[in-house]
Amino acid sequence: MKSKILHFVLLFIFSFMNISAQTIRPIRDNVGFCWNADEMTRFINYLDKRFSNEFNVGVPGNLIAGISPHDDYLYAGRIYYPLYKLIKAKEVVIFGVTHATVRAAMNDPKNILILDDFEKWHGPYKDVVISPLREKIKLELNEYMISDKAQTIEHSIEALIPFLQYYNRDVQITPIMVTAMPYNKIEKISSRLADIISDYIKINNLELGKDIFFLISTDANHYGKDFDNAPYGEDRKAHETGTEKDKKIAGTAFNGEITAQKIFQLSKEILPSEKAEKTIPIWCGRYPTVMGLLTINKILQNLNAGKLEGKLLAYSDTVTEGVIPIKNTSMGTTAPFSFKHWVGFFSAAFYIK
Repeated sequence: MKSKILHFVLLFIFSFMNISAQTIRPIRDNVGFCWNADEMTRFINYLDKRFSNEFNVGVPGNLIAGISPHDDYLYAGRIYYPLYKLIKAKEVVIFGVTHATVRAAMNDPKNILILDDFEKWHGPYKDVVISPLREKIKLELNEYMISDKAQTIEHSIEALIPFLQYYNRDVQITPIMVTAMPYNKIEKISSRLADIISDYIKINNLELGKDIFFLISTDANHYGKDFDNAPYGEDRKAHETGTEKDKKIAGTAFNGEITAQKIFQLSKEILPSEKAEKTIPIWCGRYPTVMGLLTINKILQNLNAGKLEGKLLAYSDTVTEGVIPIKNTSMGTTAPFSFKHWVGFFSAAFYIK
């Protein structure tokens, strides 16, 4: 009898532990990103020491949004750095990618946003709390699905958390994955999402930039035959041509006033057309970039908060950067680089003058 009671008690405890464990989103990539607090602090100190003078510039207004890479820290750490040291907000809405791995596992969902039910996400310093905004979106938006599986497989949102949490240990997040969809669908969803977020800001008397911030996660061109994307060849000249095109697109799109027309022109550059399944260059975050910028612009209109301006902070790629030579950490690289296989990345800041 005692053994049966003990068995049921243990079964209850293990069941409870399993349920509790599922309330925290597990880490997807423990190689490319940094999940150890001491290592993350040492990594930022390394970046401070080497790059603080290079990026010792602010923005001429109230910083409210940014675009961040999500490539491995040892490749793209220098490009993450100038954006995150400017972010001071208490909570951050993150627009993430729906990568091919997720699409394959989830039967390729389209025309919706993907949210999760996790209570917290892992961070290097402590677990990250989810903002109440996520539940408000679930209540008031139609075009979404809830999938803890999809959010667990995807890495583009978690990549931003260690940098965010280094500068604000108590940051809260609203993780939003954006699936593939045509521009007119992005316009429709972004309008409704902007209304919901604007209402949340008003109800909670939040100040843009200080209390709430918007981050878009994307890497730039993915170049090489294994990406089915090598239109210029596979040599040094091809690399120069591809990266220059990236810089031109990003500079045109993200410098100066960010108007609806400018976002539409960007969509023509990076979104697949109705006649073609793919586009050149291949930016993995093309859909969250357009969705995020349209949503932010409409929030400013709803709040009569002014016009959005942008500044491209930095651009580079895996070939140009190589591997940051910091030693004795658990960080590594998750893919090789060469003229036959490289990834571009950039950071940009958006503000209200």
